[in-house]
Amino acid sequence: MNLDAVPLWVVFLGTVVLVILSIELGYRLGGSAHRRSEDEKEAPVSGVSGAVLGLTAFILAFTFAIVSDRYDTRKALVREDANAIRVAYSRADFLPEPDRAESKRLLVKYIDTRLEFTRTNSGEQARVESMIAETERIQRRLWTIAVKNAELDMNSDVAALYIEALNDMVGVHANRLAIGVQARIPFGMWVVLYSLIVLGMFSVGYHAGIAGSKRSNAMVVLAVSFALVIFMIAALDRPGGAVRVSQQPLADLRKFMVPDE
Repeated sequence: MNLDAVPLWVVFLGTVVLVILSIELGYRLGGSAHRRSEDEKEAPVSGVSGAVLGLTAFILAFTFAIVSDRYDTRKALVREDANAIRVAYSRADFLPEPDRAESKRLLVKYIDTRLEFTRTNSGEQARVESMIAETERIQRRLWTIAVKNAELDMNSDVAALYIEALNDMVGVHANRLAIGVQARIPFGMWVVLYSLIVLGMFSVGYHAGIAGSKRSNAMVVLAVSFALVIFMIAALDRPGGAVRVSQQPLADLRKFMVPDE
């Protein structure tokens, strides 16, 4: 199930509402139990609440570590992508005309497509697929040119170097596709995470109700705090979200490349 179509502001507000409702439900049930009987002690309820909140904190930290590592990997892949394209562009100078000019033109279009792709929202599935298809079409055309020149001289070191550069470029593209587009927090992990948040907040409210205390405005602070963490996790999980990886290495490379030969 793809959650990229859900706007991040909906994730934030939905989490705030869910946490507040969970606390309120727990508070009402706890207050009802307190009014019926005072036999239920606070200590066991407090222990259960602490255990559930501890599990919630562990899962939140684990999930945040996953998306944070993935974000760092995406940053490293941008640099690798720029280096691979730069090498392929430079080695295209060794090709005879008209292949040299066409290869350079295709590589300029390739990097323009990649820069446009990174400005696309990850929820725009049709546009994302169109950009990927265009990128791979350019790769196939570049490969056709490389193979044609290699067949002219099977012992050519120049052709071998150009093919090696294209291989590296295609490999980085595959890695960026896997990490940036396909890799997401599994839907099951989101279910577990939200289930623990609901249970944890319910237990907090229940503990307050069983203790006979009044509602506290601090519960809103708690709800917003959890929502901010969830928002950050969701933003880091989406390459087209609020927290985007800088594409400056590719932008700098585009300035270096001769435009539209």
